[in-house]
Amino acid sequence: MYSPGYIHQRAKLQESLARLDDDGGAACPKMVVFDLDYTLWPAWVDTHVTPPLKRAPPTSINRVADRHGEALSFFPHVPAILLHLKDKGIKIGVASRTSAPSAARQALTGLVLEDTRKGKKPGEEVKSIALFDYQEIYPGSKLTHLKRLHADSGIAYEDMIFFDDEHRNSEVGKLGVLFVLVGHPGLDLGTFEKGIREWRQLRQARAEEGHAGTNGTLHDHRQDSDGE
Repeated sequence: MYSPGYIHQRAKLQESLARLDDDGGAACPKMVVFDLDYTLWPAWVDTHVTPPLKRAPPTSINRVADRHGEALSFFPHVPAILLHLKDKGIKIGVASRTSAPSAARQALTGLVLEDTRKGKKPGEEVKSIALFDYQEIYPGSKLTHLKRLHADSGIAYEDMIFFDDEHRNSEVGKLGVLFVLVGHPGLDLGTFEKGIREWRQLRQARAEEGHAGTNGTLHDHRQDSDGE
């Protein structure tokens, strides 16, 4: 079903993701959030495709087609990244401002992937929509999307990363979410690794800041005690 070249490339990608687990003490965010258009796939689903979107042909992997036969797939590294996150037990969220939420959900439902997670048998498949624990798909500021993800999941903003291709959406940083800008063409392993490492560095900096603040408070308290 898969060419030797595809299998080799997938194995190399999985090796790279596994190595990332050993970097920086293997600390991981509790949720990774993705935009959809031009972040996970190369289109605006409210502009470039015409619903309904369905898996086509019926046995295809990572491919849907619209009413006119126009194809849509995830960027090449996206399936492995999503499956890696699920293997790690990390929650996955969507924050999309598309004006065609039904088309977006049709695409996520139709984009079927080979399920390479641990414990799965060769050839098992999974609908990509099943990999996303939380979905906020509607027009408006991404601040609203991230606030709802936080409220629904109970996960702190500081434990989230948000990947998006539009710089204006970096406003979510004011909440404490780490924003990672996705370049063209879309999310790839390099950008994903960069985001994870930035989050780990930020986490370490916050921990050191908190430790310094605690020490400062204790020091002041001791000074007050000595003065008494």
